[in-house]
Amino acid sequence: MREEKISAEAFEAHRPHLRAVAYRMLGSLGEAEDAVQEAWLKAARADVGGVDNLGGWLTTVTGRVCLDLLRARKSRREELGAEVGADSGAGFGAESGGQPQVRLARRVDPEEEAVLADSVGLAMLVVLDALSPVERLAFVLHDLFAVPFAEIAPIVERSPETTQRIASRARQRVRGKTSVDGSLARRYEAVEAFLQAARDGEFASLLELLDPSVTLRLDEAAIRLSGGADLTGARAVAEAFSGQAQLARAVLLDGEVAVAVVPRGTLLMVFTVRFAGDRIAELRAIGDPAALGSLELHVA
Repeated sequence: MREEKISAEAFEAHRPHLRAVAYRMLGSLGEAEDAVQEAWLKAARADVGGVDNLGGWLTTVTGRVCLDLLRARKSRREELGAEVGADSGAGFGAESGGQPQVRLARRVDPEEEAVLADSVGLAMLVVLDALSPVERLAFVLHDLFAVPFAEIAPIVERSPETTQRIASRARQRVRGKTSVDGSLARRYEAVEAFLQAARDGEFASLLELLDPSVTLRLDEAAIRLSGGADLTGARAVAEAFSGQAQLARAVLLDGEVAVAVVPRGTLLMVFTVRFAGDRIAELRAIGDPAALGSLELHVA
C-alpha cells in the first residue's frame, strides 16, 4: 500500500499554531522555530494516510520535539550550573554567557520575540520554567491548547489518568493557592515599581522604594552570574540595580513577592524580598541551579 506524505503547503498552514505551542513549551522564539523545523522533518518522513486530525497530530509531534529539548535543557543546567565563570558579566538584567539553557544558532527578531512574550506573559514563562519537562508539556498542551489527555499520554509515556494528575499538579503550581490580599498586592506593586525604576535608571525613585538600611545578599552562584557582591545601604543597592533588571519580573514565591530573572523564558536567578513597612529592606539572590529547581513560583 502506497504511503501518503504531508505536503509542505499543508504543514505551512499549521506553522503559526505549532510555533505558538513550541514557544509556550520552550519560552524562546529561536528554540521554538527550531522545534517546528524539526517537527517538519519528522512529519515529512511519516505516513499520514491514517491521520484524521492533521493539526492535532502535528501538535503532538511538536510536543515530542519540545519535550526532548526541555529534557536536554534540564540536563545542561545540571552540568553547567557549577561552571558559570565569574567573568560572565551577567549583571542583574543581562543574559549570562554561561546560562544553563539549550543554545541554538537560529537568529530571531528581538522585537518579534518581545511581542510574542507579551502575548503569553513573561511572568507565566517564568512559572512554566519552574515546572518539570513532563509537567510543562501536560499543562501547555491540555490547558492552553485543549489537547486531550489520551493524546498527551503517549508523549510522556504515562497513562491518561496519570497524565491528568500531572497536569493538575502543574496547574496548581502555575496558579498557586495563595490569594493576593491587600497588603500583598501593595508589596507586589512596590516590587514592580522598583523593577521599572531600575530599568529606567530612575535613581531617585529607587531610593524612595528602598529602606535606608536595605541589604543585598547573593549566594555563590548569583555572585558568579552577576559579578556582584553583598551590599548594604539604599544608595549602594540602588546603584547596583539602576539601569538593570531588563529581564527581571515580579512573581510569587511561597505566598510572598519575589523577583525572577528570566532570559528567553529560562529561570536564571531569583531574589527573595523582605519589607520593612512599605520599603524593601532585604534582597536575597538565589542562583544555585539545585536551589532554583526546588522553588515553586506562581503568577500573581
